[in-house]
Amino acid sequence: MSNLTKVPLWIHEAVICVLILSIYPSCARAAGRDRRVLVRDISTIAGVRDNPLVGYGLVVGLHGTGDSQQTIFTVQTLANAMQKMGVLIPPSTSVVKNVAAVFITATLPPFSRPGERLDVTVGSVGDAHSLDGGVLLMSALHGPDGKVYAEAQGALILGGYFAGTGSNGKQVNPTNVGTIPGGGIVERDTSVDISGFKTVSLLLRNPDFDTATEIARAANTAFHKTVAFALDSGRVDVSVADASEQSVPVLIARIQDLVISVHTPAKIIINERTGTIVMGGDVKLSPVSVIHGNLSIQVVTSYIPVQTAGPTFPGALPPPALVPQTTVNVNDGPAQSMRLEEGANVDELVNGLHAIGTSAHDVVSILQAIRAEGGMQAELEVQ
Repeated sequence: MSNLTKVPLWIHEAVICVLILSIYPSCARAAGRDRRVLVRDISTIAGVRDNPLVGYGLVVGLHGTGDSQQTIFTVQTLANAMQKMGVLIPPSTSVVKNVAAVFITATLPPFSRPGERLDVTVGSVGDAHSLDGGVLLMSALHGPDGKVYAEAQGALILGGYFAGTGSNGKQVNPTNVGTIPGGGIVERDTSVDISGFKTVSLLLRNPDFDTATEIARAANTAFHKTVAFALDSGRVDVSVADASEQSVPVLIARIQDLVISVHTPAKIIINERTGTIVMGGDVKLSPVSVIHGNLSIQVVTSYIPVQTAGPTFPGALPPPALVPQTTVNVNDGPAQSMRLEEGANVDELVNGLHAIGTSAHDVVSILQAIRAEGGMQAELEVQ
């Protein structure tokens, strides 16, 4: 950084920069392939996946914090549930504040079989204030194909609470969402028969040709023959017949336990709303100069009491009047500059941006300008 860098007297706002380096920081800048990972951590098996489940039901036992009468579908659902129990009630005259209509969600793991337990999440649909103390009535959970795969029921556990009453109360975390650990029971067999697989396909979570080729090379080295092929940047196929393992699960376990080197992509992620900047450790900069000007406009409105004409009777004081007076201050400070030399890293960039007093929005513009100029060979993602 040149001697032109000058720390300003004030800074518009803080810039939060989180630097993500590789597992070995001392070698991260020297080699981008020193990050060693297991294949199981960066890939999944084709055909082996979770499935989302969703259902609709009623939560009862609330302490007057349920849906109001204006939530029509809650009253209708309650009337239908009562009818199944042999009790007929007119929905139009039902006023029950201890019931809330909810949606239930859960995730069905692969190889699930009837009788296994699932954790479920329950969220209010209507205008219920809180689900605290509620119990979910038995509800069917449907899969993407519309079939029932599980049933859910049980007492809710909330992560939030509300203390006090009315405007004097305080709420911590949402009170209209809760969970039921083990509240779901699998009713349909969804296990996949992998014994008939002729090919085990590995799907990379972050597609990359280099990583896919490295996985195939590691598998071929482990089996001392060609058993794996990288089809593209996101898929590696392993031949079950050529591997000659005793079973497909054993083959999958052996492949997933392989350790390979991965390359960390040069990428910068910016969240402009929060001012958070995440930069990869492999981001390098070409020689570039940044000039940043400080322009501050401050508008201040003050009220000055002015004496006005008052009552005419003796001894009376005239009422004062407050007259607004607006002052506009414009401060256009000298431009601050910084210089980055060849091979500069993210530490130098962040320190330099701090030194010239940049704000979160300024950093976004500066990074975009550096990339457009060609001084940064990295992917820039603004969220």
